[in-house]
Amino acid sequence: QVQLVESGGGLVQPGGSLRLSCAASGSIFRINAMGWYRQAPGKQRELVAAITSGGSTNYADSVKGRFTISRDNAKNTVYLQMNSLKPEDTAVYYCNAAVVAGPPATYLERWGQGTLVTVSS
Repeated sequence: QVQLVESGGGLVQPGGSLRLSCAASGSIFRINAMGWYRQAPGKQRELVAAITSGGSTNYADSVKGRFTISRDNAKNTVYLQMNSLKPEDTAVYYCNAAVVAGPPATYLERWGQGTLVTVSS
């Protein structure tokens, strides 16, 4: 079994910062891409940021320059540093990972349980 556990959500004022963490555990051989998605009330889930095993990143236009994704491969953990938060960033944030589990090698996609980020004064 492979699980993703997120932490770091909460309530923050506009302009503030939060750091989300997502740790993968279980029979992991390798983790390829990891990413953060979010889903606001009444809206579809959307990609926020993603990072490859080699460290290449991409971001949604709405968060470029404010959010930074990073990962620690030794800890099987991905982070999302969120700065200059806006009310429109309010959503449940989900971690996603493309995992090679095993042995034997098994390709899996896993999601975290979600963590709520609320940006409000």
